Amino acid sequence: MRRLVCMLLMFLSAASAWAQGAWVFAYFKEPGSQGIFFALSRDGYTFTPLNDGQAWIKPAADKQIMRDVFITRDPNSGGFRAVWTWDWRGASLGTASSKDLMEWTPQVQVPIMKDFPAVNNVWAPETYWDEKAKEWLLIWSSSFKDSKDGNRIWASRTKDFVAFSKPEKFYDPGFVVIDATMFRRDFAGKKDWVFVVKDQSTDPLRYAERWASGPTVEGPWSPLSGPINESWSEGPSVIQVGDKFIVYYDHYRAPRARYEGVETTDWVHWTSVNDKMNFPEAAKHGSFFHVTDAEAEKLLTRHDPAPATQP
Repeated sequence: MRRLVCMLLMFLSAASAWAQGAWVFAYFKEPGSQGIFFALSRDGYTFTPLNDGQAWIKPAADKQIMRDVFITRDPNSGGFRAVWTWDWRGASLGTASSKDLMEWTPQVQVPIMKDFPAVNNVWAPETYWDEKAKEWLLIWSSSFKDSKDGNRIWASRTKDFVAFSKPEKFYDPGFVVIDATMFRRDFAGKKDWVFVVKDQSTDPLRYAERWASGPTVEGPWSPLSGPINESWSEGPSVIQVGDKFIVYYDHYRAPRARYEGVETTDWVHWTSVNDKMNFPEAAKHGSFFHVTDAEAEKLLTRHDPAPATQP
């Protein structure tokens, strides 16, 4: 606790120097019923838990889980939109929104795959604003009871998170993939989209991240790269710090279960950043988003009462 307080004080004292704002890491911890946690970083490598390490958003319903959270800024309102895995099995994802990250709208269960009775799961949803179409693209992974194909990436569109288009298969490379994420890349004189997925092939065993690129949020996507990290890794997120692109991921297999990362300047050569990163203990599959100086300072003011100890 003393170390945590000292690090938060360092953030406060350096607030005036945050000319470019800060990064927020939103994540969950097992069990997934605890809620969503926040951590803050100035440099994109060291993330300090906010709210004294307590959950930032707690499940509103009993036995509800909040896993694989993705938070992004709404370009229209300037606020934020969150989506997450609502349940381990089922047809739904969860969503809520916030103007300032402090107060959130009621959590809504969206039965996005209700028209597919054989669906097993809706995992790791993410949402991206399609500027050309003026609507949101949601992506996630689903598998089906009547198919041996395993998970593929599915998608739906919405303008208001009330009405959604009927889901369609979004990405199928011919093998099992989950945990898709995207990144708007400004690189080598052109702007495009990077699409990163977990290749969950078992023959040969992959369980690692690979990436493709495309001109729009819907592709078309180039052939996948080779694996950019080691096996037993999932939940990728991409951020850019200076001229370096970092792919952070959840390396989930014991005895070294922890958040890890690789970085590149050319999207060809990848280097581990594990020796210079610091993540909250037990952090699991989450997402990263940028905040302003003022937003970062406001986040640092939250200190919920500690839960009462049992006698």
